[in-house]
Amino acid sequence: MVGTRLLWSGSRSNLSLMDYELVIIGAGVVGLAVAARAARSCRSVLVLERHQDICRETSSRHSEVVHAGLYYPQSSLKAKTCVAGRELLYARCKRLNIEAPRIGKYIVALNLAQERQLHDLAERGANNGVDDLSMLSSSELRINLPGVAATAALWSPSTGVVDSHQYAASFQSEAEANGATFAFRTELIGAEPIEGGYQLLTRNSGAGDNPTPFPLRCHQVVNSGGLGQDRISQLIGINIDAAGYRNHPCKGDYFRIAPRHQHRSGPLIYPVGKAAGAGLGVHICYDTAGGMRLGPDASYISGPPFDYRVDASKRRAFFAAASPLLPWLKEEDLSPDQSGIRPKLSAPGGGFCDFVIKDEAERGLSGWITLAGIESPGLTSAAAIAEEVAALLEV
Repeated sequence: MVGTRLLWSGSRSNLSLMDYELVIIGAGVVGLAVAARAARSCRSVLVLERHQDICRETSSRHSEVVHAGLYYPQSSLKAKTCVAGRELLYARCKRLNIEAPRIGKYIVALNLAQERQLHDLAERGANNGVDDLSMLSSSELRINLPGVAATAALWSPSTGVVDSHQYAASFQSEAEANGATFAFRTELIGAEPIEGGYQLLTRNSGAGDNPTPFPLRCHQVVNSGGLGQDRISQLIGINIDAAGYRNHPCKGDYFRIAPRHQHRSGPLIYPVGKAAGAGLGVHICYDTAGGMRLGPDASYISGPPFDYRVDASKRRAFFAAASPLLPWLKEEDLSPDQSGIRPKLSAPGGGFCDFVIKDEAERGLSGWITLAGIESPGLTSAAAIAEEVAALLEV
């Protein structure tokens, strides 16, 4: 591949043959977690990433929340991997000195109908193994959420926030320490099954209009392409509509709360939300530096390409959504921050869609692993998803 030598990092022992045991497509947090887990036992792992660095799309544009696991149907992969991944995340961050404080979360009901939803949410969480939830009494509400127009609230002490870039980067470091290779600015443009594995055709995505295609061979593939998952699935011949793999990109905007309110930071505050909806509702979230944001909202969009600009005219709607939860907030406290795009499998108006973690052997593609619909709680679930993939790869 012309002009790509400096784009590779990690072990170069197999580059001359381009023969890998495993290729992972996508260096978001889930692809990185899979790479770290697989590199412990695979003799040669290659990660392809079309951007110039890790986590350039969904994995860097989110709330950085460590979810407890209460929103998802019992026995779903989202529930299973969220609960398991949460503990793996906290343990890893403690071991590696990555900031991941368990600041907790209040889920707030503003009327009797929402109270019923709140009790259903508590029951679902308990069924998923989230065993530390508690309902706040009216006196506890007045003490813990003064001025909030709440009729009830659910307290989730296992919810937290994490320095997501450090967390993701720790997987890259582990993978490289175990011999994995990373190829940045390298895009997959073709794939076909061959005897004993797959031949992939790649190109340098930063090399202009006519980069030289570059083939490589591997035994197994993990499609962790996120927003590009459905395009990659089509390259290997999967009918994404029949399989239910078509992405329905859903954009969420964030607004930043003025830094003068940073002293008010504390537990996260969420409205009552539905896992089957496009999002959990505009909520109050904090980063590990104490900054405060509102978001995300949720709107289905077309693309790619995607427009990541935040619509400043939404400020009034964000203020209206948050003011019942933050009685001190003023509209002028809000300024556009960032946006993120989720690769949802659920179309507009659709119901709950679970993660897909699947070996495509029934389609005659043994050893081709599809990861589809990896939206929230993907950050929390990443390490547990990696364990699921490792079981499919038998590594």
